[in-house]
Amino acid sequence: MEIGLVGGTGPAGRAMALRLASVGFDVVLGSRSRYRAMEARDELLARYPDRDLAIRSGDNVEAAGCELVVIATPWEAAPEVASSVAKHLNRKVVICMSNALAKVAGEFQPLVPPRGSVSANVQAMVPGAYVVAAMHHVPAIELGAIDDEVHSDVLICSDHPWAIETVSRLVDKIPGARPLDAGRLSNATAIEAFTAVMLQLNTRYKTRVALRFLGIDD
Repeated sequence: MEIGLVGGTGPAGRAMALRLASVGFDVVLGSRSRYRAMEARDELLARYPDRDLAIRSGDNVEAAGCELVVIATPWEAAPEVASSVAKHLNRKVVICMSNALAKVAGEFQPLVPPRGSVSANVQAMVPGAYVVAAMHHVPAIELGAIDDEVHSDVLICSDHPWAIETVSRLVDKIPGARPLDAGRLSNATAIEAFTAVMLQLNTRYKTRVALRFLGIDD
């Protein structure tokens, strides 16, 4: 499967590209600027010269043409960027991994974007796509450290059950990650907002907390 990362040159997109390529997916790293994507791709491959990572660069349209697409932009840009490639996303699974957050007086606080979550707003912008909220609680640093396991549960929600199954199979390939079906896309409001709590814990206790749920059999 070839997976495209739209707006993939930021920290989250680069980390996702590395992790997906490390478990055998072909990845297209997209950006509004093809040259920026090329520089980011070259930097990632130089970081792991001994790995055979199938990452190529392109613009956002080329990334959106892949079989499965990840919107990897900062949260405030996600709906607009998704809308700009909407005609290429029809009948495709689209992962939104953005969190609407702000840092106020030294503390992380969740914001409430239109329609309650970034993921729901993206779905409204691309009604022909099957939007899935996922990967919100895995820090970019850990996601991109492909020599190590992730050690985290990944909450996945969507209004399209088969899309949840598709993304669950993808997450299951990531060592240490456990996909969990978290229900309909309306639950993305709580999932995205909880990232602020995790970041605050990391700051206060100078650690890296992971999300793990007890009582669910593997």
